[in-house]
Amino acid sequence: MYLELAQISKPFILSIKTIGVSAILFMTIGVPISFILSKKNLRFKWILDTIVTMPLIFPPIAVGFFLLLILGRDGVLGALLNHFNITLIFSFSGIVIAAFIAGLPLMVKPLQASIEQFPKNIKEAAYISGKSEINTFLFIVLPNIKNSLYISLLIATARALGEVGITLMLGGNIIGKTDTVSLAIYNAVFDGEYDLAMALSGILVVISIVFFICLNILQKKEKIY
Repeated sequence: MYLELAQISKPFILSIKTIGVSAILFMTIGVPISFILSKKNLRFKWILDTIVTMPLIFPPIAVGFFLLLILGRDGVLGALLNHFNITLIFSFSGIVIAAFIAGLPLMVKPLQASIEQFPKNIKEAAYISGKSEINTFLFIVLPNIKNSLYISLLIATARALGEVGITLMLGGNIIGKTDTVSLAIYNAVFDGEYDLAMALSGILVVISIVFFICLNILQKKEKIY
């Protein structure tokens, strides 16, 4: 079977764009959430913790369905956004949200654990010297757990790359528009185009190997420190 370049390049480019934006969201949203959840005396901490952890426990297709109910045109948030002509589902925004939600627990939970394990005496010394809690976290804690940060980001991004269930619901699996590599494989198998599915799977294998090598290097560095 002859494969057209666009059959491979379009899902690949879309996936790269998706995980690129997701990585930015993991850093700008995931890191602050990790910091908040690391606080022991935080009120209603369990609610935020439950929301973040839910995608790990709940089936992705069900998570996607609930998000569709919320973000759809008739949903609580979707209806509000629709007044401003903002549509999140069945678009690039939808697949980014799906990737972000899928990878968020794997970004937040390991990083939260690293923050909680950071020596208290160092943080207390920073507080005594006049540094605020935020400054201490940004300029003392984070630089010292940067390997944990990178590892969490890598694992979360890898999970985002392989997401199917939530993406299927929020992205709509529109060929040429919202079909990431993972969804393109699903479509190819469903249509009996096994050569295309094999080629796309090969791309994911290569990317996964690169992720694994990077993860291995970071873990070795963390052991050294």
